[in-house]
Amino acid sequence: MNLAKKSTKVRLSKAVKKVLFWLAILFLLFCVLAPFYWMVVSSISYQAELALRPPHWFPEEVTFSRYQQIFEGFRTGFADNSPAAKFTRGLSNSFTVAGLTTLICMVAGCMAAFALTRLGIPHGRTLMMIILGSQMLPAIVIIIPINLLLQKYHMIDTIQGLVLPYCGLMLPTVTWIMYGYFLSIPREMEEAAMIDGCTKLQSFLKVVLPVSGPGLVAVTAYTFLYSWNEFFMALTLTQTNTKTITVTITEFASLFGTDYGLLATGGVIGSIPPLIVAFLLQRYLVAGLTAGSVKG
Repeated sequence: MNLAKKSTKVRLSKAVKKVLFWLAILFLLFCVLAPFYWMVVSSISYQAELALRPPHWFPEEVTFSRYQQIFEGFRTGFADNSPAAKFTRGLSNSFTVAGLTTLICMVAGCMAAFALTRLGIPHGRTLMMIILGSQMLPAIVIIIPINLLLQKYHMIDTIQGLVLPYCGLMLPTVTWIMYGYFLSIPREMEEAAMIDGCTKLQSFLKVVLPVSGPGLVAVTAYTFLYSWNEFFMALTLTQTNTKTITVTITEFASLFGTDYGLLATGGVIGSIPPLIVAFLLQRYLVAGLTAGSVKG
């Protein structure tokens, strides 16, 4: 009888834990998805309905006029100074800045990590600790000297004036992660390739990089997402021509009023590229980043 009661209690305890677990999962999903859901709802609701209190979680009338307005900007390009044209410019600038930053960081970071792990650079471990330490400085601490330096070389409000600081912020991270990833690759693989006639560079390109595929994909995605979502430096170092999408969206709010619907529409469209990148590369992100962070 006692055994039956204990068995019932154990099953009941497991059932309660399972219910609590799923309730916690549902709560976390709500916290993550509710803001995005509200942004989508706001983008397809009329302005008058957005001003209602309490707010409507489901719009009574749906409008896609704001999406039509923005996609009209895609068709006309940068011809005028309308919100749609500004959004189009911001989207183009974000793709350019994120793409160049990712390309430069991956090339330079992988070569630096390979040199530190394979070429016997003196005090390489100490150098890696210095590189890691540089990541502890927040952007707000270095933004003034960066601004003064770019002003001196007339690079404010230019693509290169935004790409270079982004590379300075992301290159240590890329180098550190790929450093750990390269340490996990047996040297014997490169030695076998060099016996077959490969040079050090060829063994790096034909052996090390292909084996490091998951790490490369993870760091590429991470660098792209950071460059796309960064706001503080983009706000400080751009003025008119090179504003990224994160800065452009904020301009839909002004002293004379805020078009919450257009603000939400810009947020929805601007979040699509990083969502696609994260969805397609999600299985590489955790595995690649953790593998590079704990080796060596």
